[in-house]
Amino acid sequence: MSSTATESTPTDRRPPTALIVGASRGLGHAMAAEFLDRGWHVIGTVRDTTARTPLHDLADAADGRVTIERLDINEPDHLPPLHERLADRRLDVLFVNAGITNNERTPIGAVPVADFVEVMVTNALSPMRVVEALEDFVAPAGLIGAMTSGQGSITNNTTGGREVYRGSKAALNMFMRSFAARQADTRRAFVLLAPGWIRTELGGPDAPFTMEESVPLLVDILLSRLGTPGLAYLDRNGEMVPW
Repeated sequence: MSSTATESTPTDRRPPTALIVGASRGLGHAMAAEFLDRGWHVIGTVRDTTARTPLHDLADAADGRVTIERLDINEPDHLPPLHERLADRRLDVLFVNAGITNNERTPIGAVPVADFVEVMVTNALSPMRVVEALEDFVAPAGLIGAMTSGQGSITNNTTGGREVYRGSKAALNMFMRSFAARQADTRRAFVLLAPGWIRTELGGPDAPFTMEESVPLLVDILLSRLGTPGLAYLDRNGEMVPW
């Protein structure tokens, strides 16, 4: 794990808190573990709190610094109860980790409607519903972010392929840009994070990057943006990705 200090610790000395949406396993779980390792408190969401996940193992060893909450981002009815349960919390980071894919080799015109809707709702609409439902818990100078992809870059799309996935991430980028524009007079940071091709369930075994090498970089990027108002679309090295 990286040894980067928690420069973002608020002036009132309370422990900084990150809410990671989609933290049961994979990148979301690894990011929760990284924040915990850096001294943060973590709230992580899972779709089913009765099913054992790696996040439960992390919570068991965390001396009360990890809270597990139930949220299926595709179930809007889950958001009001979660909002109530978080009533006494303040967040320094709200980060939504979500992503599915299908029809990777299918031209967009041939993608079945149900498959298109599933990817667009999960990757674009639902993350923004979560952001808009929970943003009032984020500190005035906190950070709101979402996991996007370099494949959401319109400029960089010179090969086609994975068209419904690309479109969903481009849509997420646009929606977050609109959300950030509505908060242009705030001190908040907004980040769209493109992590690269990582060996996860979504990325598959042929991906060139491991989670162990990737996750500290991703958390470094988020922490580096705290205190910098406005929206940034960044890759794993903290470089701007063209829209």
